[in-house]
Amino acid sequence: MKKLIIINGPNLNLLGTREPDVYGNLSLVEFLNAVKAKYPHVEIDHFQSNIEGELISKIQEVGFSYDGIILNAAAYTHTSVGIGDAVKAITTPVIEVHISNTFAREDFRHQSFIAPNAKGIIIGFGLQSYELAIQSFL
Repeated sequence: MKKLIIINGPNLNLLGTREPDVYGNLSLVEFLNAVKAKYPHVEIDHFQSNIEGELISKIQEVGFSYDGIILNAAAYTHTSVGIGDAVKAITTPVIEVHISNTFAREDFRHQSFIAPNAKGIIIGFGLQSYELAIQSFL
């Protein structure tokens, strides 16, 4: 059984209430339950934090033992050299995911400190971006 983890950064705990026209109407719990039900043959763990250091610690903790990390670092994608370095330091492959099309947003969101060390990037497909990332590991 594949062991994957979805790691979400700041404000993603507000899914379902934050800008539903951009991020959808499903809460984080509803979305995770649906994904786990759809992929019963995959162990899918989840971690969310609004704190950069906690995200780095989780990446380091799972980055040598999981089959894949699906990382939506949210705004930290564009500002955190530390998260980018953590992804570079581990052996578990990482797929960078974004719900919205970051290239259709503000210019500062066009830069990713994660992308150079990620296995791939999936952006702009709403919550389906996570499912596409899961499928990439199967």
